[in-house]
Amino acid sequence: MKWFWRILGGLLAVLAVAFIVLRVPDTDPGDMYAKYGTPPSQMLAIAGERRVHLRDEGPRDAPVIILLHGSNADLHTWQQWADALKTDYRVIRYDQRGHGLTGPAPDGNYALDAFVEDVDAVADALGVERFTLAGNSMGGAIAVGYAITHPERLDALVLVDAGGAPIEREGGGNIAFRLAGMPVVGDVMSQLLPRSLVEKSLAQSVSNQAVVTPEAVDRYWELARYPGNRTATRQRFSAPRRSFAAETVAKVQVPTLVMWGEEDALIPFDAARWYMDHLPNATLASYPGIGHIPMEEAPERSIADLEIWLAEVLASRDASANGTAT
Repeated sequence: MKWFWRILGGLLAVLAVAFIVLRVPDTDPGDMYAKYGTPPSQMLAIAGERRVHLRDEGPRDAPVIILLHGSNADLHTWQQWADALKTDYRVIRYDQRGHGLTGPAPDGNYALDAFVEDVDAVADALGVERFTLAGNSMGGAIAVGYAITHPERLDALVLVDAGGAPIEREGGGNIAFRLAGMPVVGDVMSQLLPRSLVEKSLAQSVSNQAVVTPEAVDRYWELARYPGNRTATRQRFSAPRRSFAAETVAKVQVPTLVMWGEEDALIPFDAARWYMDHLPNATLASYPGIGHIPMEEAPERSIADLEIWLAEVLASRDASANGTAT
């Protein structure tokens, strides 16, 4: 029995040393801001002293679009959309709580309601009354949650491979997300977090592998290790998964564009069908051969679809307003 405890103690000591040696440290906030917070970035004060990393581009008097990134992503995922849209729209995108240069939430709250409240806080801080809200993945679920609670502020809703539908994924899915959801294992892996795991996770999320560049992998890896973001990720993934009820989504009257990669391995195309079945005012744009992030995998096609649809929605809104006025 003594030999057993000695061997066990030796193994634990080896594992402890290995953990210390292999642990990947946090990144330096100053270095990260110098690399990813260049103009037109700003740190916007919301809710007292809290600040979010944000980019606000385009004419101040143009229709507003707010873009919400997905889990473990950041505002840079919308770069190609922002570049194309900022001529005719005011484009606002920000790193959500527990992500990017915004970092962890002081209150440690990563429930859906907290993310929804942040949308209001950002819009209020920028003096924006009405806007189109677009979200990818987790950001899409937040956008749906916002449309349910604050439809009066929305001109339109855009769901890009959005979370929130009660559709179960088949197969293995994304390795990093699976590990993050495991007790103990997720805690350990979040501290080790090899760059190769981040690269594999991104590669599994997309069908167009051209987006898996060294620069993109570096950004995901470095911002995941921004101080406090790893703890925030574990808190989010340890919470029970929530889905919207069909009867709740059916009450959302906001014009909605449902955009989906048909080869999405994270949130299957059946989820797009579910939203189309239950949203009363929805249009579908689907992308064969594209995975979880169409705004990066198929930027030209997705931008063209968005611009055509949104122009029609806003024109209809303006015509209705003018008719009411007369």
